[in-house]
Amino acid sequence: QVQLVESGGGLVQAGGSLRLSCAVSGSIFSINAVGWYRQAPGKQRELVAHIISGYSTNYADSVKGRFTISRDNAKNTVYLQMNSLKAEDTAVYDCNMRGDGMDYWGKGTLVTVSS
Repeated sequence: QVQLVESGGGLVQAGGSLRLSCAVSGSIFSINAVGWYRQAPGKQRELVAHIISGYSTNYADSVKGRFTISRDNAKNTVYLQMNSLKAEDTAVYDCNMRGDGMDYWGKGTLVTVSS
């Protein structure tokens, strides 16, 4: 029943911006964390940013100062605002939610940054 659906990916030029959205539906009792991961071709999936227990935020060093994670509880949506995009940011971005002893994943949205 729990579903995470990402949107907002696309093709942008270096220096541009995108905002990714993750819409959460279904029910979960205890949410420990929600965030964004990404996986570039030939690389491991890495944490981009997440919110832990609704308070603390954490960012990968490579995106600090450029990306911002936020949430809108009324809309059950998590966002990732991405500014000053670089070619190295090209990846499939995937929303994740940890709760009730397991991880939930969206299907991903592709971000391609041209140089």
